Amino acid sequence: MAVQLQLRQLDIPPGHRLLLHDISWQKFEAILAELGEQRSTRIAYYRGTLEIVPPLPKHEQVKVVIADLLKVLLDELDKDWEPLGSTTFKREDMEFGIEPDDCFYIQNHALMIGKERIDSSVDPPPDLALEIDITSKTQLSAYEALQVPEIWRYEKGSLQISVLQDGKYIESQTSPTFPVIEGISQFLEMSRTVGTRPALRAFRQWIREKLSI
Repeated sequence: MAVQLQLRQLDIPPGHRLLLHDISWQKFEAILAELGEQRSTRIAYYRGTLEIVPPLPKHEQVKVVIADLLKVLLDELDKDWEPLGSTTFKREDMEFGIEPDDCFYIQNHALMIGKERIDSSVDPPPDLALEIDITSKTQLSAYEALQVPEIWRYEKGSLQISVLQDGKYIESQTSPTFPVIEGISQFLEMSRTVGTRPALRAFRQWIREKLSI
């Protein structure tokens, strides 16, 4: 006899993950509706497998600081952007759903101004997605289906760049979007000792010196 449980009956501690298999698209949509939009958990769905992860506080702190550093970099490079945070991107015909820790439209920023709903069958993917791999390692299959050009993954104290080439991600030492990124991990660590605002201010000065060389 099959046992059916509602998600509110499950208590997933922060830092752990719940994997559900053989989840149809209709069940996935129902789970999204039950979880609601005002939640801290992140989901990743690809071809019947659903991962639900409640992030640790450290995860959230790292995410916010890296995103703030990225905004400083965009500002100093005089690039416009639109942030869409942990928006749910999904397509039934390709059987994927993904919520990045953070994401940014840069090349396609003008298309996203004022947009309140995303249709992944029509709208372009984010130009850059940010994932913090503290709780679990990012599964790239859904991102390959969504075709996000660039992913930044923070893991074990370092920032890894994955670039989409021929439908697959390859690791890269450089970013196709930014000429200067090597200081981000350094200033993230600085934020833990001197605070976020001084670290952001120091990063801005460092970027200016780099760009003036």
